Amino acid sequence: MVSVMPPAVWVLTIVGLLAIVAFDLIVIARRDHTVTIKDATRWVLFYVGLAALFAVGLFLFSPGSGTTGGEFVAGYITEYSLSVDNLFVFVIIMARFAVPSLAQDKVLYVGIVVSMVLRAVFILAGAAAIAAASWVFYLFGAFLVYTAVRLALEGDNDETDFQENAVLRGMRRILPLSHDYDGAKLTTRIDGRRMVTPLVIVIAAIGMANVIFALDSIPAIFGLTQDAYIVLTANAFALMGLRQLYFLIGGLLERVIYLNVGLSVILAFIGVKLIIEALHGSHIDDIGAIHLPHIGILTSLGFIAGTLFVTTGASLIKSSYDRRRIEVRIKIDE
Repeated sequence: MVSVMPPAVWVLTIVGLLAIVAFDLIVIARRDHTVTIKDATRWVLFYVGLAALFAVGLFLFSPGSGTTGGEFVAGYITEYSLSVDNLFVFVIIMARFAVPSLAQDKVLYVGIVVSMVLRAVFILAGAAAIAAASWVFYLFGAFLVYTAVRLALEGDNDETDFQENAVLRGMRRILPLSHDYDGAKLTTRIDGRRMVTPLVIVIAAIGMANVIFALDSIPAIFGLTQDAYIVLTANAFALMGLRQLYFLIGGLLERVIYLNVGLSVILAFIGVKLIIEALHGSHIDDIGAIHLPHIGILTSLGFIAGTLFVTTGASLIKSSYDRRRIEVRIKIDE
């Protein structure tokens, strides 16, 4: 697996992403109030705009006659939509640990930055595996189909989506952990002793949740592109905008009741696409009388966008219908 981008572009991109992360930290450090809907909307638009500008740059200047740009757009939409599922778990974690409102922004920032670093390791490992053996496509494809079936059968997200694992329990035993928060501080001093606040545990929980979700999303984007540069940047842009999206739609997530269905359809589609590409790589173009089609990036992008549109629309219609039924029932009872 190779990238069409020269080393200089890689260096400039990484420097640019680090600059954005540093800028984000400065904004958080200066913020003295909880994130409002207005703040979140402005920053979501900012990060989506950055991703759009990056995509335009790929379409105009990258080799491949627009293929690279199309792969980034498809990968970004896929990663961003799959990341929305993370938000359910984030909401549960924040509620479970009773994180102060002013500290939530900092917690999400640190947790997501940690997960970005760990995802980069996963991406490089996945790229190396694909370069070493083409049969990895079969493995990724089968895993995505299995994940799609499991996701479809799980139904709605609920509090069982998060349980403290052995790592978090071990941190509780090892770290000098205070019982109470101290604003947005990671450490505090109690009776002259330096201790860490529960925010450290929350950050670890957020980071691990992101890494666990990467087990689904990274094979999914490898099904859309085998360019490590696109995989890395699509993941980075999706994660950088995730924190602001949490504050914008956190209260609306329960209305997107068919999200799991939509994501399972997307994962199954990409899994089948990977398996078909693996068969083509093995010079198998037909299975009996069935011809195995080539699924291009435009077809993939259209399918992903269409599935998300239908899923979101159906969810909002169903939620609105259920809300009206409840209102009518209340009026009747009165």
